[in-house]
Amino acid sequence: MKRIKAACICQTLHFQMKEDLEHSIAVRLVREEVEHYKQALERNRTRHKIVDEAEQEDGSVVIRIIKQYNRSLVGDYLD
Repeated sequence: MKRIKAACICQTLHFQMKEDLEHSIAVRLVREEVEHYKQALERNRTRHKIVDEAEQEDGSVVIRIIKQYNRSLVGDYLD
C-alpha cells in the first residue's frame, strides 16, 4: 500500500490585464487581483512560498509559487 507523505504543487500564475480598459486602470486591477489572491491564501491557511513575483512590461504580473496541495502535509518543500 502507498501513502502520500508530503505533497505540494508548483504553479506559474499570470495575472493578465483586461484589454478593454484604460491601461492605468487595468494595471491597478491586476495588482488588486494579486493582493486578493495572496489574502485568500492566508485566509484559507494554505501554506505557500512565493518563489518569484515579476511585473511584466505590459503591467501584468507573473508569480511562481509552491503551495500546499489540498490539505496534505508539505514536508520540507517549503523550507
